[in-house]
Amino acid sequence: MLILFIGFVAVVAFMGWIYWPQIIGAGWSPTPMEKVKKMLKMAEIEENDVVYDLGCGDGRIIVAAASRFGARAVGIEADPLRFLFSWLRVKLCGLGDKVKVIWGNFFSYNLADATVITVFLSHEANSKLKEKLQKELSPGARVVSYYWLFHGWKVIKFDPVHQLYMYRIGD
Repeated sequence: MLILFIGFVAVVAFMGWIYWPQIIGAGWSPTPMEKVKKMLKMAEIEENDVVYDLGCGDGRIIVAAASRFGARAVGIEADPLRFLFSWLRVKLCGLGDKVKVIWGNFFSYNLADATVITVFLSHEANSKLKEKLQKELSPGARVVSYYWLFHGWKVIKFDPVHQLYMYRIGD
């Protein structure tokens, strides 16, 4: 009986882990590492940049921004399990001095110190996010989106093979 109970709890926990992002409106599909590298190169990340990954999932973009480019990075993740995974990844990589992971809804945080924003969200999320980014980011800040466009913004750089779009605030 105990084994059945433990199995049931494991299945429920696993299903919660899989479906929780959809419940809160933050689906999760990790950005392939090849695209992560291309996104960060496209944005021309430098050591003085502050890279924000909105919906950071497992932390792969913020870890890459800090470890490969020397930038400071901030990840914001609404899903508590993915937040913990991302936080652990940052700690295990020894990047705690350069990378911060925040648990919460990125719409609730001021993004003004970001010089680069990376996103792999949805059409709806990008549409809601546009005004916030225009209001909070400084002119010249770069926004790189994987797959989904920011309709109405001028694409500065485009990688059709990897479906990456870069925008510059103020352009």
